[in-house]
Amino acid sequence: MISILKNKVQGFLNFGNERSLKLKKNIIYTFLIRGTSFLIGFALVPLTIHYVNPVQYGLWITISSLIAWMNTFDIGLSNGLRNNLAHSLAINERINIVKYVSTTYALLSLIALSIFLLFFVTGSFFDWNQLLNVKNAVNYNIWPIILIALGAFCIQFSLQPISSILIATHQPFKSSMILLFGQMLTLLLIYILTIYTKGSLLTLVIVVAGSPVLMFLIANIYLFNSGLASFAPKFSFIDFKVAKRLLNIGVVFFFIQIGALVLYETDNIVLTRVLGPRSVTTFNVGFKYFSLLIVSFSIIITPFWSAFTDAYAKKDMEWIRRSLKKMRIFWIFFSIAALLSFLFAHKFYELWVGKTIPVSRELSLCLAIYVIAQAWQVLHSYVLNGTGKLRMQLILLIATSLINIPLSVFLVGRLGVHGTVISNIVVMVIMDIVFTYQAELIINGKAKGIWDR
Repeated sequence: MISILKNKVQGFLNFGNERSLKLKKNIIYTFLIRGTSFLIGFALVPLTIHYVNPVQYGLWITISSLIAWMNTFDIGLSNGLRNNLAHSLAINERINIVKYVSTTYALLSLIALSIFLLFFVTGSFFDWNQLLNVKNAVNYNIWPIILIALGAFCIQFSLQPISSILIATHQPFKSSMILLFGQMLTLLLIYILTIYTKGSLLTLVIVVAGSPVLMFLIANIYLFNSGLASFAPKFSFIDFKVAKRLLNIGVVFFFIQIGALVLYETDNIVLTRVLGPRSVTTFNVGFKYFSLLIVSFSIIITPFWSAFTDAYAKKDMEWIRRSLKKMRIFWIFFSIAALLSFLFAHKFYELWVGKTIPVSRELSLCLAIYVIAQAWQVLHSYVLNGTGKLRMQLILLIATSLINIPLSVFLVGRLGVHGTVISNIVVMVIMDIVFTYQAELIINGKAKGIWDR
């Protein structure tokens, strides 16, 4: 029986063209790595809350959401690098690859330095305790904590193109390994802190923000001196003339990132302003549980982005069509898993974080529906991203992000924490309909006008 199963697995891994074989292996490797990473993430939540407290944990989540906005200042360069590298590799155009990599690193380093200096000068004029509605929750100035988090982010910001290179070269599992090692280090250090020190938000931020920076630094040094040596950035290859090619598609990704951030990262800020930091902890406990599903889905779909770029460059539309059909079938099973997760959510919360942080059934149900809608949206947006058809995605993301914030504020004020999730569901369903229609037009060769841009 074991021998038969082994033969079937080997047959599955060895069947298909080169593109499909790379996809299968990357999915399996990434699933194992990201699965381990997610388990560590689950362990970190109660450990971190225990080290500080629910209010300070919610405050850290809010700060990290604010810092995440800074990631948009890469003006889409990382995604532009990913698409340009994947396209150049597909048509065997290697002459500009090192220029793309070197120029991207140079530009992101300059942007990171500018962000830090600008925020350092202007941020000191604001009362951040009042802005984040924490005057009654903490009795110390949180500005130095925000500054440390920003500094760590800026360093990581300038090192992150390594992830785009790994994904473009069909090695996304290695990108996931960088994140995994960062989480492992974070878990170890916080565990040590709970034993030997008293809870401190400052210490927590140094550990949580600093650990991934260290891993990204090690990854850059190691990979550019081994498997990615031919891609290593060089000062002599920095050419700002190729920046235009990176930015042609990168700027569109930049605005898409802004729209996505409004949809995905404003929840914590809205909740903090309307209901207080503790509501952020409640929301994130529920969101963390259901994000297991979306992480699992993203593990499967992430390698397809560059694979879609490769297939589109080679005009292999039939492969894209078959792959999309298979992923839609997988989405059905994913949706069933989301509904089953809702049924067991309450019991899981009690076992995981105890009864001190109650998560309502309304919030859990809304999150289950949300991840189902988001998975469908991600599946079809990856077809658009891989083929470079981004204009409609850009317009729709900006339009829905303008709707999302006021709708979220209104619903949170009327319904409570789950109001922000209902707001996200509304805009997600709109995007699902439009992206599905555009993806069908593209793979059937019928896209014209704005649908083909």
